[in-house]
Amino acid sequence: MKKKHSFHIPVMGIGYTIDTPLKVSHLGMDSVISLVDDILLEKLRKMYSEKFELPYKEITDKINDFRAKRITSYLNLINELVDKKIEGFKTITSDKINELIECLNMLPNSSTLKDEFKKLTASSFNVTDIKNWISNNLRKGSIDVNIMTKVDKDNYKNNEKLPVEYNDAHAAVRGFANSDLNSSLILSAGMNPRLYGFLEEFEDFFPNVDGAIKKKIVLKVSDYRSALIQGKYLAKKGIWISEYRIESGLNCGGHAFATDGYLLGPILEEFKNNREEMAQSIYEILVHALSDKNRTIPKKQLPIKITAQGGVGTAEEHEFLIDNYKVDSVGWGSPFLLVPEATSVDKNTLNKLAEAKEDDLYLSQISPLGVAFNNLKGNTKDVEKTALIKKGRPGSVCTKKYVGLNTEFTDKGICTASRQYQRLKIKELNAENLSKEEYKAKYDKIVEKSCICVGLGTSTLLAYDIETKSEGKGVAVCPGPNMAYFSKQMSLKDMTNHIYGRSNMLSKDYRPNMFIKELNIYLDYLKKQIEEAKSEMTKKQEKYMKRFANNLNEGIQYYDTLFNNMKDKFNDTKFDVLAELESGKKRLQTLEIRIEN
Repeated sequence: MKKKHSFHIPVMGIGYTIDTPLKVSHLGMDSVISLVDDILLEKLRKMYSEKFELPYKEITDKINDFRAKRITSYLNLINELVDKKIEGFKTITSDKINELIECLNMLPNSSTLKDEFKKLTASSFNVTDIKNWISNNLRKGSIDVNIMTKVDKDNYKNNEKLPVEYNDAHAAVRGFANSDLNSSLILSAGMNPRLYGFLEEFEDFFPNVDGAIKKKIVLKVSDYRSALIQGKYLAKKGIWISEYRIESGLNCGGHAFATDGYLLGPILEEFKNNREEMAQSIYEILVHALSDKNRTIPKKQLPIKITAQGGVGTAEEHEFLIDNYKVDSVGWGSPFLLVPEATSVDKNTLNKLAEAKEDDLYLSQISPLGVAFNNLKGNTKDVEKTALIKKGRPGSVCTKKYVGLNTEFTDKGICTASRQYQRLKIKELNAENLSKEEYKAKYDKIVEKSCICVGLGTSTLLAYDIETKSEGKGVAVCPGPNMAYFSKQMSLKDMTNHIYGRSNMLSKDYRPNMFIKELNIYLDYLKKQIEEAKSEMTKKQEKYMKRFANNLNEGIQYYDTLFNNMKDKFNDTKFDVLAELESGKKRLQTLEIRIEN
């Protein structure tokens, strides 16, 4: 559409947004598919091919480069089906007109398309004019994909290690690059130089003379310095980052990468203040690189987008991020888990999410990647894990091996949530001759890891009644803390109306401002770090915690100035925000004393 939506739906888990584009792209909404699980993608391709009576030929794991081919085939299918939905608007029937009007009504209040369409159809109903108007004004939401750069497991055939281009993340890049999509590849979870170099192999990642890039790169970051380093690194290879997607370090869903105490507001401020300089400096590097490679140089400087996500929950917060920080789009994640029209969640998990309170959502260490992971108490994957521990058989049977990255005991990587790894690790622990308390603490850390690479996709299979013989029934889910404030299933119309301030879908319980919520999560995180190091704090830990606390102090001062000088924004909650900032400041002072002691 000419003026599209000002929000996007980020990737959630492995399966929760796996077919979201098919549900929302024809409405002009951008969304993201995870490319972790090619087995799940193949099952969904089979299901949708049968549903829409399209030819389907299974891509088995016996086929050369099957992972990349499965990804390409699935993305092409979704793209084809979305295009057919948009084309369907042009079959001018009363049903299609009503559907089109519903689509237009979901747009932001500032969109002029609704008025244009009313004027077009007010006096007459000219089929040709309407078809032309649809062709000129409807655009599909971007069908983007996400790759966790570090989830790049080596692969083998007949016990021989395959070349690096067959590694999981590399194959996923190839699968996307070979697809028909004109969209974006979102790189998350840190820098992988080897994978970044692989992008040069594909023409679609490079700009043409007009600056158009068929397959854009989006970098998910949580601080400005990292964004600048990675932007310049890729520019030296001739690859332009079209969008920097800034995510709160801890106030988000999925894996959480705690920054050194840098809060979202100050980070967004830094991006806003340095946006033009950043784009120009990186573009200069890009031009040199393209010239050295004898590649096409665009006629003018390429633009960058800045987007933000993590904890936004009200229309006022949404508008503030756009107006104050000039972001191009705001990501709304966890609340969409309660919208079956947009995401794929089984009924049991959906009910658990709707009932979740603040205490039910916590930052865990269950991820085999060794990174903090947002979790929901009582999820069926954790119930399954606990039952196995009680039986004396901790660990999961590793069926998919996507995070088989640990080589502590084996030449081939294995997953730290697997039964194989935990058995070996516990055997090693038994030989340490520890006290009962020390043994239990270490044992609990070993068996805490959960098989999320299976669990994060199982909900989708259950939602569509697809067999889960190899996966089992256990579901892992990773909502952000913001989930606590949304307590009922919603329609897509409900959700878009909430985002744009036309209705309020929050539960009646008090919800803190997104910046305050993030601050308190960071304070809780620092408190936990101090408690874990209280018996003996190393110089390195002390230095890290002092830097962390100092950055939090600067963040609090920034918010104090921001809200005190604010006019016509957050008028109903400003007093509470300032009071909570003062409370946060006192909490931090107490923690700083504990670090010193």
